Amino acid sequence: MPVVAVIGAQWGDEGKGKVVDLLAEKAQIVMRVSGGDNAGHTVINPFGEFALHLVPSGIFYPRTICIIGNGVAVNPAVLIAEIDQLNRRRVDTSRLYISDRAHLIMPYHILLDGLEEESRRATGTTRKGIGPVFADKVARLGIRAGDLLDRKEFLERLRLVLEHKNNILTKVYGASPLSLDEVYQQYVEYGERLAPNIRETTVMVEAALSRNELVLLEGAQGTLLDPDFGTYPYTTSSSPMAGGASVGAGIGPPQISHILAVFKAYCTRVGGGPMPTELKDETGNLIRELAHEYGATTGRPRRCGWFDAVAGRFSTRVNGFTGAAITRLDILDTLPRLKICVGYMLDGKKIDYFPSRAAELERCQPIYEELPGWQAPTSDIRRHNQLPTAARRYVARLEELISCPVNLICVGPEREQTIEVKAVW
Repeated sequence: MPVVAVIGAQWGDEGKGKVVDLLAEKAQIVMRVSGGDNAGHTVINPFGEFALHLVPSGIFYPRTICIIGNGVAVNPAVLIAEIDQLNRRRVDTSRLYISDRAHLIMPYHILLDGLEEESRRATGTTRKGIGPVFADKVARLGIRAGDLLDRKEFLERLRLVLEHKNNILTKVYGASPLSLDEVYQQYVEYGERLAPNIRETTVMVEAALSRNELVLLEGAQGTLLDPDFGTYPYTTSSSPMAGGASVGAGIGPPQISHILAVFKAYCTRVGGGPMPTELKDETGNLIRELAHEYGATTGRPRRCGWFDAVAGRFSTRVNGFTGAAITRLDILDTLPRLKICVGYMLDGKKIDYFPSRAAELERCQPIYEELPGWQAPTSDIRRHNQLPTAARRYVARLEELISCPVNLICVGPEREQTIEVKAVW
């Protein structure tokens, strides 16, 4: 059986949670591999509607093992609250495990996230400590989930790091210092609660692969928020790409056999940064309200626009997508005309590539190709040949422009509102 990485192909919020929830029925392991609780996946299934922030979307299947991988930043308080909420709604979380290498979000990360955002040009951070925790990871100042398993070592590690962080809080920002005893006691309690779940998870994945079992890697955010290839500096802090999935799961790149892109049938973005196809008009507002485009984590309204095939083709190239899922096609059902961005005008010159500099992308004007809408409901359709002709042509044009075959088309938020065009594996 394959390893399938499910990767956001735009600016996040593409519907990865639904796709993973759908595919997880056949998986033995579903592993979240990047991001933190700044990302949210909305899942609707027979248990109800859920906004998941850290727990993998495979948690709803009774035989599926769910892993929070080493590439994820874990806020223990958020994770425990999410586990408790799932348990209250009769979802079994006994098969949930956390990599002992996953870095922990500490109170100073959240404080510094807000203070740093206020002191510089805003980048649209959720202020949940994600940037600071990944900065500490590469600066070798991080505290990991496995550190909670040894109180003595944890105290010494925390003492060293907190002294450094309190100096920054007090001397740079004029904020109050954090108490070593209070932070230590709080995280000891978290450790007691989470200790049964903290494991060397790469061994679990290796064992599943040796048994030829299906492993799903669940990404967070989207490719265009990658710190290397996204709209830097308006990006996230860990790689949401296929290469990042390999590192965030502890799996060698050749072991990932399928890389499934998730694209919305249009584009959305939360926070600051350039978005060439953004619609600041009635059409953009209509899409937002029809799709309820508000952040699952923050509730912030999402910026909406037409599908950007220049960005989509770039995303395919840097990830090596083997297939794609097109989500939320039904949101376009009522529109008489649709547009797809097929190129940019930059400073009077036509270009067909995605600029690396945010300042250049900000100046890009979209070149549109216009297609007729289908103006017919699609949410009850389950077969590709039953879609309106104009809807099939729209999807076929997207497939051509992004240079990636379409496997799935989603026409609603529920599991069964999915059309399989080609098998994912």
